[in-house]
Amino acid sequence: MTLLYFAWVRQKTGRGEEQLALPAGVKTVSDLIAVLTQRGGGFVDAFADPKRIRVAVNQEHTSFDAALKEGDEVAFFPPVTGG
Repeated sequence: MTLLYFAWVRQKTGRGEEQLALPAGVKTVSDLIAVLTQRGGGFVDAFADPKRIRVAVNQEHTSFDAALKEGDEVAFFPPVTGG
């Protein structure tokens, strides 16, 4: 799967994009976030407050309980605000 990180999520994780084989037991975005936070450091900071992050799977905004499968594109980004 392809993981994309935008804005401050990218800054905290130190990555803009990465390829990752779907880890065993990961069925949802929440499961994926749990695996990513096990990396420690900036990943813990990036995913510490679920209210501060949004997710899209295959370019569709979705919730953290969205199902994942191998080959998906998962993007993490902060909420967008207008002015």
